[in-house]
Amino acid sequence: MNLFGWGKNKKHYAIALDIGTEFVKVLVFRLEDNKAFVVGVGKQRQGLTDMQGGHVTDIAGVSANCEKALEQAFQMAGVAPEQCVIGIAGELVKGATTTVHYHRADPDKNITLEELKNIIGQVQEKSFEKTRADLAWETGQEEPNVKLVNSAIVDVKIDGFKVNNPVGFQGKDVEVGIYNSFAPVLHLSALQTVAENLGLDLLAVAAEPYAVARCVGMDDSADFSSIFIDIGGGTTDIAVVRSGGLDGTKMFAIGGRVFTKAIADALELTFADAERLKLKYSQGEIEDEKEQKKVSDALENVSDVWLSGVELALEEFNQVDLLPSKIMLCGGGSLLPEIKDYLEKREWSKRLPFAKHPKIDFVSPEHVSTVVDEVGKLSGAQDITPMGLANLAIDLAGEEGVVGSIMDKITDGLRR
Repeated sequence: MNLFGWGKNKKHYAIALDIGTEFVKVLVFRLEDNKAFVVGVGKQRQGLTDMQGGHVTDIAGVSANCEKALEQAFQMAGVAPEQCVIGIAGELVKGATTTVHYHRADPDKNITLEELKNIIGQVQEKSFEKTRADLAWETGQEEPNVKLVNSAIVDVKIDGFKVNNPVGFQGKDVEVGIYNSFAPVLHLSALQTVAENLGLDLLAVAAEPYAVARCVGMDDSADFSSIFIDIGGGTTDIAVVRSGGLDGTKMFAIGGRVFTKAIADALELTFADAERLKLKYSQGEIEDEKEQKKVSDALENVSDVWLSGVELALEEFNQVDLLPSKIMLCGGGSLLPEIKDYLEKREWSKRLPFAKHPKIDFVSPEHVSTVVDEVGKLSGAQDITPMGLANLAIDLAGEEGVVGSIMDKITDGLRR
């Protein structure tokens, strides 16, 4: 079905569709001067059975929720674009950076396009096989059916010196690092069906922690380093960025709904009432000290479990000598005061390779310089993921460099 159709030229407009476990969030934006100007915003709560752990479990229900959120955004924007970028999350979405050292037989010869294609092809093959092996171990399936979601050059060095495009250079040792994220075909096909149901042209599906990391600092400075933690309704997504390059992404299935259920169980409330109470608690609006204490006590155990999940996820970055001493939080779940307090006050970081206990901060819309809010509706950490998806659309609409073009040709086969 095609949704609406206002008279503005749709050519330079697109949609960011964040299909979260708790909410569907939509941004309609205009692409201009390498920026995304947000002109419409929509939001619709999901049903309890529509999503589970970041992936779609009821295609019809999710499609209906997306339609409502899109209608809100289209009404505000006065235009109904068809091209969209959709985010994907979940425990089985795997992202890591693979680095290959290629020793050239003739270091005095210029690096050619064919040679670069060969190097990148080696990296992609190695990354794909490793991901399939990891998922086989986790799921018990001998040959899990996975597809490439995102791929990006993280680092290229020749004899230890960083370059943007190695073609034409000479040297003995070529080092190429490529970030890849893969997801089960089942999850990807569900999102593609949702897009088809809505009559949308799917530009790309993006791993959400990858989108968040790309929109804040990663492309601006070779010195930028941070750990991003995005807490949604069903999952916590983690991305580690060091020296401007993405080391990898991890996800685990503890999000806002687990905290809500803890409150519901402890205070004998319905899930809906517990969710409302959790939001009031997050915003500091509970005046009764006894009730505030009850909520705080209810969240203690699940906060400990969540922090253990963060620790375990960061332990998996075993190729990292030193983790960044800065953590940036986003997502609606990050607004719970326990999240920042536990990260700041517990001694969990001593068991990990931090130079010092990390400083905790929040990602705000102002950090995303490439996405401009023209409607004044993007106000906090909960809006960062759809902004990250909008930021990726800028790259999709822009011109490709030589390396990016080669990457697309090589990785296209992995997406099919």
